[in-house]
Amino acid sequence: MVRIDDSGKRTKCWLDYPDEVDDLATAARRTDWERDIAMKLMGFVGCRVSGVASARPDGVTYNNDGDYWQIEIRGKNTKGGEKTIRDAYLPRRVKDMLDIYAEERDIADDEPYVDASESTIRRWVKESAEEMYEETGNERWLSVSSHDLRRSWATHHLVEKDVPVRVMMEIGGWSSYEAIEPYLTKPTPETIGREMQAAGLV
Repeated sequence: MVRIDDSGKRTKCWLDYPDEVDDLATAARRTDWERDIAMKLMGFVGCRVSGVASARPDGVTYNNDGDYWQIEIRGKNTKGGEKTIRDAYLPRRVKDMLDIYAEERDIADDEPYVDASESTIRRWVKESAEEMYEETGNERWLSVSSHDLRRSWATHHLVEKDVPVRVMMEIGGWSSYEAIEPYLTKPTPETIGREMQAAGLV
């Protein structure tokens, strides 16, 4: 179930990963495949909205040293200033989907997978979240925003999978510990239960 924190100025949501991210992407695809691709880039690659439209076929490369696929993303510089370029980790299943999508839509190597403005991509997320609310009756979906996809991706890997902070900073485009620290919070109920049981506190 979508977890929520509305104690601050902005409501933050965490989607159960990967199931609810997939659910949102599936809802988006019912309207158009391009929307599905945008959701996957945010929810499984960790793109900010500003970086989604920078993803292109010619930016996908295989990292022989690390033995994984990566994709070049241009996005926010957390130190301020001009946008920066980073190589984001690209899960194989997302890479395969991008390949099929580019071939089906006849997208050239230097063209973006998602040809839409930031405001349009944000709207797509809200519309898909509204569809999930109508489908499930869970009002928390109405609070889900585009950044919650990146938040869910980051928190899952940092908190649930114990991926080292330095690795996440590199693949997620955070330039300082202060920038990534907020994503180190909000463990899932499963993690809370497991840790409390291991500590003998139940």
